[in-house]
Amino acid sequence: MSEINKLSAEPRERAGKGAARAARRAGRVPGVIYGAKKDPVLVTLDPGDLRREITGGGFFAKLFDVEVGGGSERVLPRDLQLHPVSDRPIHVDFLRVSRDTRLNVMVPVVFLNEEESPGLKRGGVLNVVRYEIELSCQADAIPPQVEIDLTGRDIGDSAHISEVSLPEGVEPTITDRDFTIATIAAPSVVREEAAEAAEAAEGEVPEGEVPEGEVPEGAEGAPGEGAEEKKAEE
Repeated sequence: MSEINKLSAEPRERAGKGAARAARRAGRVPGVIYGAKKDPVLVTLDPGDLRREITGGGFFAKLFDVEVGGGSERVLPRDLQLHPVSDRPIHVDFLRVSRDTRLNVMVPVVFLNEEESPGLKRGGVLNVVRYEIELSCQADAIPPQVEIDLTGRDIGDSAHISEVSLPEGVEPTITDRDFTIATIAAPSVVREEAAEAAEAAEGEVPEGEVPEGEVPEGAEGAPGEGAEEKKAEE
């Protein structure tokens, strides 16, 4: 079962932009709890508590018991609004869930054993295609992270979703292809040298061939030894 985190909230009586601004002026973050065919519950939260959960990673894959008004609501974060300048949270939406609720959730990808990757040891670069993967699962079975083991991976190797071992009942929402999660790319210096070598090779003339626009030595009209002798005789 997924770990349940705790958040304390206070009830908020009024909805609307004016009430939300008043909550922010009071140093709180407005939010709403909705879903499960119940009436929405308007709340405010402590910004410090909320910020700690957000910066801890995987916020949208965490289950919370929000304590409000003498009761508790089991929820999953579904939307977060941040201030455009300061990036502080200014509004949060929570969805009510039960153990039987099936939903799609974004789960963070974590890479393990980077020091055991020959490609990275040789200066390769870990090129992450997906930092999160959308999974379909029940609310009480959300994995905290998707793990990719980099042991033995060399430059040019890729990690695909088919390699990931997921808990029973958990599956990716994309099922029509074996999508790439990350690759180990050659370092930029190696790529630049390869590009320079390829460019130089394109300009080389194979042995026995004459560059376009030039006349082979000794051919009629070419400024070879025969032409010089003829000029001397004249």
